[in-house]
Amino acid sequence: MPPAMFDLLKTRLQQGDGRVGMSGSHSSVLLGTTKEIVRQNGLKGLWRGTVPSLVRNVPGVALYMTGVTQLRAFLARSTYFARVQKAGNKGNGSGSVLPTLTSQGNLLAGATTRVAVGFLLNPFSVLKARYESNVYVYESLSGALVSIARQGPAELLRGFLASSLRDAPYAGLFIVFYEAIKRETSHLIPPTSGTESTFIHGASAASAGVIATLVTHPFDVVKTKIQVRSEERYHGFFKTVATIWKRGVAGYFDGASLRLSRKILSSAIGWAVYEGVLIFLWK
Repeated sequence: MPPAMFDLLKTRLQQGDGRVGMSGSHSSVLLGTTKEIVRQNGLKGLWRGTVPSLVRNVPGVALYMTGVTQLRAFLARSTYFARVQKAGNKGNGSGSVLPTLTSQGNLLAGATTRVAVGFLLNPFSVLKARYESNVYVYESLSGALVSIARQGPAELLRGFLASSLRDAPYAGLFIVFYEAIKRETSHLIPPTSGTESTFIHGASAASAGVIATLVTHPFDVVKTKIQVRSEERYHGFFKTVATIWKRGVAGYFDGASLRLSRKILSSAIGWAVYEGVLIFLWK
C-alpha cells in the first residue's frame, strides 16, 4: 500500500468520533473506510492527497535532513554534546559519518530542527489534512490553499501546537534511539561491508521509528482533529484533548497502525539511503 494511501486512510479514521483505535474491530473499520472511499470516488480516490503530501513532504524531508545534520555538526563542537570527536575520524563502527553526540545533543538537534521545519510548512500540513479528509470539498490544490489563506494567519498555523508536541519528541526520540540501536548493533555485529552497514542503518531506523511513533501518536490524532474539524469542541488544543478523552485512551490511537506502518518503511528506507549517500560523498 503506497504511503499516500496510508495517510489518506489515517486521516479518515482520525477525523471521526468513532472508537476505531487499537480495538479488535480496527480491521473491519479500516476495510469499511476503504470500501466507502472506492464507492464514492473510485480507486483514484485512494490517492487523494498525494499531491499535497508531495508538496509538504519533499521540501520537508530535504529541509529536515539538511538542518539536523548541520545542527548536529554544530553541537558536536561542544564538549557537553559531543560523545566522541577524534581528529581525523571519518566514521564509526556502523560505517556512519554523521556527527556523534550525547543523547541530550541528539534530542535537542532532532526536536529543534523538526519544530522549525514544521512551523515553515504548517500551512501545507493543514492543506494536506483537509485535502485527505471528506469534510472539505476543494476543486483544486491552489484553490484550497487560497481558501485557507483567506481565513487569516491563525488558520494557516492551525494545529501547530499539537504538531510541535508530536514532532519535537518524535524527532528527538527517534535520533536518540536510532543512534543507540545503531551503536549497540554495530558492537554486537560489526559490519564488514557497505551492504551490512546499510542493513544496520535501515533496521535501526525502523526500530527507532516504532518507538517514537507509538509515544507521540496521541498528538497526531489531536492535530488532525484540530485541522479538519470545525466544531467548537475541537477549537484549541485542550478542548480537543478533553473531547477525545470522553472516548477513553483508545481514542488517542486512531489510525496508529497505519501511521506505524508508514513510519517504519519511510524511516528504514530514508535513513539507510541518507547515510549511504553521505558515506559515498565523504569518500
